[in-house]
Amino acid sequence: MIKEKNNATLTFEDFKTEVLNDYKIAVTSRECSLLGRREVLTGKAKFGIFGDGKEVPQLAMAKFFKDGDFRSGYYRDQTFMMAIGEFTTANFFAGLYGNTDIKQEPMSAGRQMGGHFVTHSLNEDGSWKNLTKQKNSSSDISPTAAQMPRLLGLAQASKVYRKINNIPNQSNFSNEGDEIAWGTIGNASTSEGVFFETINAAGVLQVPMLISIWDDEYGISVHARHQTTKENISEILSGFQRDKNSNGIEIFTVKGWDYSDLITTYEKASKIAREQHVPVLVHVTELTQPQGHSSSGSHERYKSTERLNWEREFDCIRQMRLWMIAINIASAEELDEIDATIKKEVLEGKKAAWNSFIAPIVAEKNELINILEKIAPSSKNKEQILRLSNSLKNIKDPLKKEILATARKSLRLVVNEVQGTELSLWIQKYTQINQAAFSDNLYSESKNNVFSVKEVLPDYAADARRDTDGRMIIRDNFDALFAKYPEVLIFGEDSGNIGDVNQGLEGMQEKYGETRVADTGIREATIIGQGIGLALRGLRPIAEIQYLDYLLYAIQILSDDLASLQYRTVGKQKAPLIIRTRGHRLEGIWHSGSPMGMIINAIRGIHVLVPRNMTKAAGFYNTLLECDEPALVVECLNGYRLKEKMPLNYGEFKTPIGVVETIKEGSDITLVSYGSTLRLVEQAAIELAETGIDCEVIDIQSLLPLDINHDIAKSIQKTNRLLVIDEDVPGGASAYILQQIIEQQDAYKFLDSKPQTLSAKEHRPSYGTDGDYFSKPSIEDIYEKVYGILSESNPAKYPKLY
Repeated sequence: MIKEKNNATLTFEDFKTEVLNDYKIAVTSRECSLLGRREVLTGKAKFGIFGDGKEVPQLAMAKFFKDGDFRSGYYRDQTFMMAIGEFTTANFFAGLYGNTDIKQEPMSAGRQMGGHFVTHSLNEDGSWKNLTKQKNSSSDISPTAAQMPRLLGLAQASKVYRKINNIPNQSNFSNEGDEIAWGTIGNASTSEGVFFETINAAGVLQVPMLISIWDDEYGISVHARHQTTKENISEILSGFQRDKNSNGIEIFTVKGWDYSDLITTYEKASKIAREQHVPVLVHVTELTQPQGHSSSGSHERYKSTERLNWEREFDCIRQMRLWMIAINIASAEELDEIDATIKKEVLEGKKAAWNSFIAPIVAEKNELINILEKIAPSSKNKEQILRLSNSLKNIKDPLKKEILATARKSLRLVVNEVQGTELSLWIQKYTQINQAAFSDNLYSESKNNVFSVKEVLPDYAADARRDTDGRMIIRDNFDALFAKYPEVLIFGEDSGNIGDVNQGLEGMQEKYGETRVADTGIREATIIGQGIGLALRGLRPIAEIQYLDYLLYAIQILSDDLASLQYRTVGKQKAPLIIRTRGHRLEGIWHSGSPMGMIINAIRGIHVLVPRNMTKAAGFYNTLLECDEPALVVECLNGYRLKEKMPLNYGEFKTPIGVVETIKEGSDITLVSYGSTLRLVEQAAIELAETGIDCEVIDIQSLLPLDINHDIAKSIQKTNRLLVIDEDVPGGASAYILQQIIEQQDAYKFLDSKPQTLSAKEHRPSYGTDGDYFSKPSIEDIYEKVYGILSESNPAKYPKLY
């Protein structure tokens, strides 16, 4: 029943001790939930979403969760995190209050609401900890079922480590692939497409994944009959059940209030997943939600009296208590005493957490009040300053916002007075400290971030005849990278057997094997999820999305999970995933889109690289594999057959990230573009030169980050004119580029003409060569736009064309 320790038979006293300890954890978790809701209703906390009603199955799950295992879970899992020793009462309340001290609130330093759990995978310098020596949880996110794609990669990593044994520092990440990836999800969230996508992919890949479905029959107020066919997710998944003739998944069902049966079930399920590397699903039914979905409402509004009575009767802790009494583990009186003790401990823990949170803020409040009372007497606005100070003084439990707002309002009153200097300096220091607490770590701050890698130019042979197709350059560079980095994997639709749709991976699967160069199904969200999970476990995956348009299937996972990972963990986890795709100009609505504005605004936290040719793209891959950050590389879809010089130093030359390249120097106007469109800009510049217009042409190369050295502004200082050419929709990426140049680089002060953009039309590009010509900027469009800008300033030299 209970997991044996050291292969010795448990005595009844050992058994009793373990059960009582489990009960204490369950009651502690429940008391946290109950008191947490009260803290929200009294206003000390903003919102609460708790794990009450799910305590007992989480105790059972925790018994078989080993060091090295990973969780990818659900915001109801507080009992599980307590049971594995990674979450305390103090942590619970610190998270509820939004404490920005990572030591007090290790889950996210107040960046996520409570119920979002994580363990720290990284040391202070950003290097990896030994993940096999700790129990691991990937960082939770709120979007329903969005934890599932990442779970697939966490599980696949064990399979990779079991098959490959020459990966650097492998012992820090895996014990010969013995680890399980444990997923948890609510029953209603199983209606999301990414859940089914993950289940299907896990069955295909046969990875050691164990998914628990906490089923309480509701999704907020909506009953299962509106959520799930037959109101039973395990029944409709029964077709996935493996048998002797085919792969699939193992499926167990168990009642969530049956402590003994839960332990037996999880023991069987974990043994199958761990030893056989088979995905397993445990459908935990008949669970309850004693306080409803969250602190924002009451479940009495939508549950019948009969249902509410049943939930009270079959509350899992109540049933565990009755079972303990029935088999003489403890008497009702003994359990009452335990309950009372824990209630007091949780209350004391809550008070301590609140004091730890509020005391520093009160000290900051008093510090400002002292400054205001000091400067007020000599100010002409004395009464107004003292009024602001007294208002702040009367706030018993202040927010940082209220302190800073008071200081900034006061500064207006002493702006022309000598005493304002002290207040101004205090505000600047206070803002700097607190802004960092809420805003740092969006990108890596380690010594291995993208700015740590310097440019290395390609070496070329003297023989000019060594030109080759661009796809050969990308292929041979990947060959060098696979040989150099055993931890590198690539996978995607058509990536394996045929070597991708453009032959950039030709022969790589045959040479390096199906584990490292793999085909996948058509399932973009879980391709990205595979990459995130693999990267979280120390591998260097390259997830291939066949075309840029198809990235939209995965944009939610990229945006909500990968892009925010370093931010929401305050730099305590990283997933340096490389996403490879291809896009820009072709012909037709579905393979020609360049929705870069959508992408760059959705995935801040991921670098977005837009190389103009395959040599530049290869250089980006070489750079990224020396860094610890995620990035999206968009190769030019129409560039694979174009001729480029053949480098000699594959795997070694590096394209710098955030650095633009001046392709052609000029004196009349600065033309800024990237990707396939840049080739049109270059041709237009040649034709404009025949008219006497000397264009400076700049290749952006990377959109996130953009021009960290402000070389575009330096160019504009010389030319005094700017045109941004982009094939996204009007106001898409071009608007972002223009904002960066004008606002961030202060280039406005060098302009003699209005800065302008030239983009594609608002619609998707139409089919065919003519469709491309009339939908996106052409050479003639660029020529005439530039000519028009020069005509405006010198109409005598450049008379109007139309």
